[in-house]
This record gives sequence, structure tokens and C-alpha cells, in this order.
Amino acid sequence: MAVTGSVWSPSSWRSFPALHQPEWPSEERAEAARARLASVPPLVFAGEARNLRAALAEVAAGRAFLLQAGDCAESFHDVSAIHIREKLKILLQMAAVLTYGATLPVTKVGRIAGQFAKARTSPSEEVGGEEIPSFRGHMIHDDAPTAPARIPDPERMVQAYYHATSTLNLVRAFTKGGFADLTRVHEWTQEFVASSPEGRRYEQLAAEIERALRFMAACGIDVVSEPKLHQVDVWTSHEGLVLDYEEALTRRDSTTGDWYCCSGHMLWIGERTRDPHGAHVEFFSGVHNPLGVKLGPTATPDEALELCERLNPERIPGRLTLVARMGAEQVFELLPPLLRSVREAEHPVVWACDPMHANVFKTESGVKTRRFDAIMDEIEGFFAACRLERVWPGGVHIEFTGEDVTECLGGSEAVLEEQLSSRYMSLCDPRLNARQSLDLAFRVAELMRHPGRAADAVDA
Repeated sequence: MAVTGSVWSPSSWRSFPALHQPEWPSEERAEAARARLASVPPLVFAGEARNLRAALAEVAAGRAFLLQAGDCAESFHDVSAIHIREKLKILLQMAAVLTYGATLPVTKVGRIAGQFAKARTSPSEEVGGEEIPSFRGHMIHDDAPTAPARIPDPERMVQAYYHATSTLNLVRAFTKGGFADLTRVHEWTQEFVASSPEGRRYEQLAAEIERALRFMAACGIDVVSEPKLHQVDVWTSHEGLVLDYEEALTRRDSTTGDWYCCSGHMLWIGERTRDPHGAHVEFFSGVHNPLGVKLGPTATPDEALELCERLNPERIPGRLTLVARMGAEQVFELLPPLLRSVREAEHPVVWACDPMHANVFKTESGVKTRRFDAIMDEIEGFFAACRLERVWPGGVHIEFTGEDVTECLGGSEAVLEEQLSSRYMSLCDPRLNARQSLDLAFRVAELMRHPGRAADAVDA
């Protein structure tokens, strides 16, 4: 499979405009870090990326659903068994709700083991009356609110690799070593969730799953020996923002001769770096991983088509996911022309909804937050737009945490504005907590069962 012509190389992006790249103070130290990364083992393997592409091809065909979720910005300080386990619990619970509620396979992709860099709207922020560089992720600098801490350090790319290695090892151990066993579906509930309405509803669903497994066993089906019931695939993904890091971890597959970016199974290009003639699109056009592209409210049908042609000219199902992030009030108006143009051009993309990034606002006290109702409104508008244009609403892309945070307003057990500061722990943008994430999963499962309801609500 050839994605681009022969002129592409892992370093050809350097001839294109590259936005949101760190300005390393020392080119000598940056080159040393790149050389170190170029010599280390890959984090993921080409065959794994191809397997994910096959799973996403099923999503593109309307036979599965994509759940892509995880931290806004991973922290070097949170690479521990407890933090990773708690995030996996939420992902597994949400997937169980979606799979059982909508009777469809769910492809589980984490924002994990690499989400250490963030593009920022403003290059600086004011802290205590002093203007300092905005925090751009632990791969680039420290989060401490001082000017010296925000100086880019290329050695942090190497640290990010080793933190990603530790995270990926734990993810593989948890998902293949019995933790993700469907017979343990009750054990995925955190204590602070168990007594909530979402927790009680989840426990009822878990009991139904266990009853279904006992019924299958009673019918003579060997549920003990079926591996799909006892282990799961959780793929890794992150925004491929820092191209020095991504280039250094790109390897040629010995089986096919194709290039793969071995920093994660799936990489996405953000709204701020999706210029079809920019460095990010150039770099990712030549690697064979599954790719995502965020499309915000300024995206046009022509831009969407150009991105499809640049990133998936051979129209390979599962290669490209287009992630709409339009905002709750604009999605039903702005998304249909994009859906229509891509459908009519017969590009086999996965369409997913990121209901988080266009719904951020600051409270009067200056706290950045999101409203749960706005998040759900955008998802419902996305489903309605897809139904209108006869396109499969293929997935959701959200930011959550396994911790009991108070960062997003609302939900069935409403987080109030005056509660935001009590447990606000995000390094960057506000995340859904476990209760809100489960609430969202149940509501999305309902939309998948009855996709017409969202469109009917918009038409009314």
C-alpha cells in the first residue's frame, strides 16, 4: 500500500510550515534527544496498527462503533498502576454499556501512552500578574507556573517515551492478564461511583451481562475458553503534535517495507495543524497508521476533501477518521455539508464526534470548564446530522479521568459552579469524571438504538 509518492521521507515535513512546534534552546541537545529516540525499540508494531485499521474499517462500514477517550494531557506524575487502572475501568465500563446497550462491537482507543503535548490557542498566560509561556505538555516543559519551568527541554521527549513505555506495559498487562475479563464486569466500578445513579444503573447492566453469560454456558457454549470474553484490545492514540518525537519513532516495517509511526497505534492531527499544505499533514501522509483529523467550525467541504485525498488517496477503509468538533450550537448547521461532500466523493472514512473542545468556556471567576448538557447536545446534533446525510455516526472522542474530579458542570449528580475548585486537577482542559462518563455512555447507547430521536428533536 503506497500512501504517497516516492518523494516522501520521515524528514520531508521539515520543508513545510510547521505550527505549534517547541523552540528548543539548544539544537545540539535536541539532536541528541532525536538520536536517542531513533535508537530505542518501537512502542507499538506495524501489525498492531494494521489490526486497528481493520477494526476501524468495520466502524466505517457501520458495523461497529469507536470509543476514543482518555486524558486531556497525560502527566508524567500520574504514570502509576493506580491511575492507569482507574482510567481503564472507565473505558471498559463505557464500552460495556455501549456494546450491550446498542448490540454492536466497540473499538476501544485510549488517549493514552503518548498524550503528553498540547497545542494552545495562546502562546502565553498570565499568572500572578506575570506573563509566562502557556503550558504545552510534559513532553515539552514542566507545568509549574513560572517562566523558567516553561522553557522547552528536548530531553523531555526521551522521558515521554519511557513514560509511554511504562503506561503501555500496564495497559497490555491489564487488558490481557484477566483484569478486562467480562466475568469481572462488577469489579470495574470505583467506590465513589457505586452509590450514584449511574453506578446503580451500571450494576443492573453488569448483572444482566452475567446472567447472559450463565445462559450461554447453560446452552453448552464454552464461555471459559472463548478469549474474546476474557481479554480485550485497547489501542493507544495521541495527537501527533511534536514532529521531532514522531519522526524519531518512525520505523520501516520489515514485512511490507512501509513506514509506520511507532509512537502509538493511531495518531491524529489537531484542528490547529490540519493545513493540507502544512508539515503535520505532510508527515502523516507517509506513515501507514490509522489517522484522525479534527475538523472545527471553520472547516469547509473542500478542505475536508483535500485532507481525504492527501491522507488516504487510495480510499482504504479504516485508514482515516474525521473527528467533528463544531460546538453544540453549530454542529447541525455546519456538519452536514462536510458529511455530504465526503460521502459523495466515496471516501470510506469513520465519522466521530469530539463534543469537548468547542464547548469550553470560563466562569466569572476565571475557571475553565464545560457543561455536560452542551457536550450531550453536540453528540445529539452529530447523530442528527449524520442521519440527515445518511452517514453512519461512527464514534465519540472524549476527555475523561478515573479520578473523582469536579471539572465539568452538570451531569445527573450535578457538579455546580461553586464546586469546581474543590477537585479541579486537570493540567489543561476540564475532563468528565467517572459518573459523567457513564452517564454519557448510557445516553449514547440510547442514541445508537434510536438514532432518529436526535434528528426529531432538532426538527422540532
